[in-house]
Amino acid sequence: MKARKSLSQFGWVALGLMLTTSVGAEEKQWKVHDKDRPLPKEVAPGAKPGDPPSDAVVLFDGKDLSKWEIADASGGAPKWKIEGDAMTTAPRSGSIRTKQSFGDCQLHIEWKVDGKTHGNSGVFFMDQYELQIFDSYKSKQWIYADGMAGSLYGQHPPLVNACRPPGQWETFDVIFQRPRFDKDGKLLSPGRVTALQNGVLVLNHADIKGFTVHGKEAAYRPHADKMPLQLQDHGNPVSFRNIWIRPLE
Repeated sequence: MKARKSLSQFGWVALGLMLTTSVGAEEKQWKVHDKDRPLPKEVAPGAKPGDPPSDAVVLFDGKDLSKWEIADASGGAPKWKIEGDAMTTAPRSGSIRTKQSFGDCQLHIEWKVDGKTHGNSGVFFMDQYELQIFDSYKSKQWIYADGMAGSLYGQHPPLVNACRPPGQWETFDVIFQRPRFDKDGKLLSPGRVTALQNGVLVLNHADIKGFTVHGKEAAYRPHADKMPLQLQDHGNPVSFRNIWIRPLE
């Protein structure tokens, strides 16, 4: 369907920019057009845009929530509803997170707000860093820029407002690079996010300033190299479908 299309190939361009330094270091070991240079592994792309490639971890395919748990100490089974090929927040039932942990990754996720509420939610990478979901169609004047859909919440507004009207499916294609800490917990390099919303670039290699926090300056605290992906329950009905992720480390 048209609403499910994404230009994920642009995500690969962004990924290439992010990894320029490491690739450049590797290239010094090889002559130009060296036939002995190992070829990249083959990955079969999805049958149509937005479908998971062959090496993706499918987190939700419309069937069940077996890859997810409640994002609290209980870690119990989520209470979100599954209708058709989508899952929808059950307001005040709690945020959910993946049972599997991730660091650097490529994420594809589709979401929809209902238009009757603000549709407030978010995708939290490593349980800490929020890519905002909100009903931001036509930039309602009372919305602050770093809290719009496609923003790195409280840190970077989206480059443009690429939202569709409420009730239509939206797509995020994201390249996430985790922050690096040394053995003593000192920050070596910040996390970075490149994101496309509905095929439009909204965050371009944006530096993460620290943990997502409301109304305060963000700051880092050291954490594990891999942590769960979280979807927020903020009391508004928001639906999700076709969620897959590719670990990049």
